[in-house]
Amino acid sequence: MLIFNKRQKVDFIVCGTQKGGTSALDYYLRKHPEIGMANKKELHFFDNENIFNQKKIKYSQYENQFNFKLKKKVYGEITPIYMYWKPCCKRIWDYNPNIKLIFILRNPIERAFSHWNMEFDKNLESNNFINSIQTEINNNTNQPDLQHRVKSYIYRGFYSEQIIRFKNTFPENQLKFVKYEDFKIHQQEKLNDIFNFLGVNSNNYFYERRTIHKRKKHSNISQESKDFLINIFREDIKKVESLLNWNCNDWC
Repeated sequence: MLIFNKRQKVDFIVCGTQKGGTSALDYYLRKHPEIGMANKKELHFFDNENIFNQKKIKYSQYENQFNFKLKKKVYGEITPIYMYWKPCCKRIWDYNPNIKLIFILRNPIERAFSHWNMEFDKNLESNNFINSIQTEINNNTNQPDLQHRVKSYIYRGFYSEQIIRFKNTFPENQLKFVKYEDFKIHQQEKLNDIFNFLGVNSNNYFYERRTIHKRKKHSNISQESKDFLINIFREDIKKVESLLNWNCNDWC
């Protein structure tokens, strides 16, 4: 009788959101003695169209990024675009329907401005903030089904559609939603919640507070821009509150 070794799969993924404190969370997860993280942050496996255009998906490319020989209790990775990139949800389910998923959601107005600052700093954006937003809106109007990886300042922040997509695919007990503003202020409490969700011992974790990374800003968001974005996001924020039973008054 032949005995086949069962392939070990990744146990959890932090799927988003970009500019939502995922670098700080990555730091903490790597410090935990029972957690094995990928060789690097942001593997970009499930959003790689070249991989998923193949007839057979080579999951070994993904799993080779983890050192399973360490015999950690759980293994995971962080790629923030997975939440936003529409095909990722189904692809993750096909890979492991029992996987646990974590999402950190930030005030979409502040997230959008932080995202723009990052792209401007990388010389990938030359327009000012409000012009960049208007260009994004115009592009989406002309091509509503096309997702943009870089210039997606506001559309990454329409969380309700993304939340619904994952809730319609995975059981509630496999999804963990964390409010960025709470994580920033109450890091130990929120980390303990995440560790409990992952099934690892929070008592084994030596907590060392880490400041959530702040990129140098080229300007501060104007009140005019804030008001403009509040009008854009207001209805979606209400939907998020309803979906997650959150109070997001501080977002708008």
